[in-house]
Amino acid sequence: MAGHSKWNNIKDKKGKTDAQRAKVFTKISREIIVAVKEGGSGDPSSNSRLKDAIAKAKAANVPNDNIKRVIDKAAHGGENASYESNVYEGYGPSGVAVIVETMTDNRNRTASEMRHFFDKYGGNMGTPGSVSWSFDRKGVLVIEAAGRDEDTVLMDALDAGAGDVEMRDEVFEIFTEPESFGSVRDALEEKEYAFLSAQVEMVPQNYIRLDNPDDIVKMRKLLDMLEDNDDVQEVWHNWEED
Repeated sequence: MAGHSKWNNIKDKKGKTDAQRAKVFTKISREIIVAVKEGGSGDPSSNSRLKDAIAKAKAANVPNDNIKRVIDKAAHGGENASYESNVYEGYGPSGVAVIVETMTDNRNRTASEMRHFFDKYGGNMGTPGSVSWSFDRKGVLVIEAAGRDEDTVLMDALDAGAGDVEMRDEVFEIFTEPESFGSVRDALEEKEYAFLSAQVEMVPQNYIRLDNPDDIVKMRKLLDMLEDNDDVQEVWHNWEED
């Protein structure tokens, strides 16, 4: 499943500089704004998309005051920007499958930048569906394993409606169907579980290893450029990193 590189990705995100963390906060704030506008409410109890965005924000350590401020601004018309979501698919070096989820106020600019990044680093951008067939959409909840009993976590997760639980390195990964993600998360929160990551993800069915050092360098640069782009919300791939 997604676990091989998931924990490394979380550690990388938590170890970013203040400037990089600020960029993550900005991207999540954009998701909250869209969730409020499209859901028609700033109340997470009646807006499931907003509730999911708030959970993601909390897992990324966005301060509660920041979350509330963004919600209030969006709910009371203080945010005028109009964003649309688009998904780009393609291949990195040696056929690594890559899915990029974006949220932008300028579709043409974003499409041009995505194509440029793929081309520059030894890949190519494909058509919709060209790689997503090799991923499964799953809810993924990541919990720190330290101090947790494996059997207890497994039982609590299954009782909450999760489909699978895996322990990898220092974390438990709990997998759900997308439609049950919110209810499983809520049930575990009631049992005082805290999440290192909580969101619906594109989970690769298979992974690819890169043996060529040049391909590894290009793949890392491609991911860095994508993740650093202001319009990119998420990047999913099937590269099995060491």
